[in-house]
Amino acid sequence: MGVLPGVLRGGLPPARRRRGAVHAAARLSAALARRSARGLLAACLLAGAAAASANDLFALEPGLRPAGTGRLTWFGFQAYDARLWVGSGFSQAAFERSPFALELAYLRAFTGPDIARRSLDEMRRAGPIAPEDAQRWQAALQQLLPDVQPGDRILGLHRPGRGAAFAINGTWAGEILDARFARLFFGIWLAPTTSEPKLRQALLAGTPP
Repeated sequence: MGVLPGVLRGGLPPARRRRGAVHAAARLSAALARRSARGLLAACLLAGAAAASANDLFALEPGLRPAGTGRLTWFGFQAYDARLWVGSGFSQAAFERSPFALELAYLRAFTGPDIARRSLDEMRRAGPIAPEDAQRWQAALQQLLPDVQPGDRILGLHRPGRGAAFAINGTWAGEILDARFARLFFGIWLAPTTSEPKLRQALLAGTPP
């Protein structure tokens, strides 16, 4: 998932090479982040498997109803169609306080790592993210989100005060148990700081301000 104009331009630029102790420190930091993310996702997957049907993410937050829909296009490139479901207490100004679901139906192919990297870039629009959080969240997303092809669907469920759960093409994928991650992640589409205000407006159409 993610708003992906950078990916459509051909992906993010590779990181510059570093030498000596700086390079070694960066490798160690990345390894620790991957280890932390693996532990986080392992716990989340086990918890999610016990809590919900693999094919019914909506069972975790019943009562959601369809809201708006929209399509992300960038200079003529069609990336995905988006759909939002919200609960009775949902409001635009405090979306992070309510359960809701957002589905992306992809119209182009993207790699999982590109989706994860671009998602972190978009999350930073809402404010700074500590490097250790960014590494952990990006590693978790890369393990959870697959490469996508046209027709693939990723459904994300916001669980207020808990985190975000995901299904891929109707099959349970996992849950990231971090409420701040969930707020920033879904803010890619729903926060006023989004890079795609027209898509936000379309998704939130008819919801209370």
